[in-house]
Amino acid sequence: MREIIERVKEKTSIPVYERTVENVLSAILASGDVWKVVDLSEEPLPLVVAVVTALYELGYVTFKDDRVTLTKKGKELVEKYGIGPRADYTCRHCQGKTVELDAFSELLVEFRELTKDRPEPLHEFDQAYVTPETTVARVAFMHSRGDLENKEVFVLGDDDLTSVALMLSGLPKRIAVLDIDERLTKFIERAADEIGYGNIEIFTFDLRKPLPDYALRRFDTFVTDPPETVYAIRSFIGRGIATLKGPGCAGYFGITRRESSIDKWRDIQRVLLNEFNVVITDIIRNFNEYVNWDYVEETRAWRLLPLKVMPGYNWYKSYMFRIQTLEGSKGFEGEITVGQELYDDEESSTT
Repeated sequence: MREIIERVKEKTSIPVYERTVENVLSAILASGDVWKVVDLSEEPLPLVVAVVTALYELGYVTFKDDRVTLTKKGKELVEKYGIGPRADYTCRHCQGKTVELDAFSELLVEFRELTKDRPEPLHEFDQAYVTPETTVARVAFMHSRGDLENKEVFVLGDDDLTSVALMLSGLPKRIAVLDIDERLTKFIERAADEIGYGNIEIFTFDLRKPLPDYALRRFDTFVTDPPETVYAIRSFIGRGIATLKGPGCAGYFGITRRESSIDKWRDIQRVLLNEFNVVITDIIRNFNEYVNWDYVEETRAWRLLPLKVMPGYNWYKSYMFRIQTLEGSKGFEGEITVGQELYDDEESSTT
């Protein structure tokens, strides 16, 4: 195992542990689909590629028929270390989201119909959107925490059209939406007209710029889905916290394991706890399921993967975080001056 770890360290600066290699081997035992290996291992895609490549170079796996397969030497390795195939016991009813959608079934039908002609994701904005079921599950989850009904809600970036689902629910007292993509803001405006929801403010805005006064300390709840560098987490979630009125308010956002190692999670949590002085109340594994985007072949993931196979299912998922503000919580209101490093780091794969 030490030889494998040392070989992986030659290929990436992402921290690697014996457990990392075990996770990848366990995923390979469960599925030879390279996308599924990333999904099941719950390690950043660049790290998975480094591990798989090291295993290949050392003779533990082979690539055949667009699949990763253990060799005889690899089978002996997993037997030696007692590694079995990764099992998935996700609840089939709620898909692990902890909320069921029966009460929102009509809203889901309306949301699907209203968003069927939504703008497709653009690579230049690092866009991707979740399934309709995920968007509606967000509404159910936020409502179950008391963060929607008669509340003022701010959506910072809305690839997922969460604002549309919120309008259909009729729960918030007021909604505000900011997004850099004018295609999305115009789409949301049309949806608001069709729904007949008047108490919404929609702005085309680059969140790298300081938030205007109308957005600061005026809302009860925020929702965002930021890029996954620590810079971006500090900037975008900090922006969200800055919109909140005070103690007892809530924020929602997704963080993956596909682009974030446990070391990065530690750094993110330090920002949340030490810099922003907020508390993490909920973390729900793989709550957010993303629809595969059309620009897969333009991404770093495609360049890295040893097997050039298009994903056959929705492999990209993120954990749902809920945070709550306390006395002394503070957000981030300054201008964001970093460049591309806002979106990219060693663990990125969708950029």
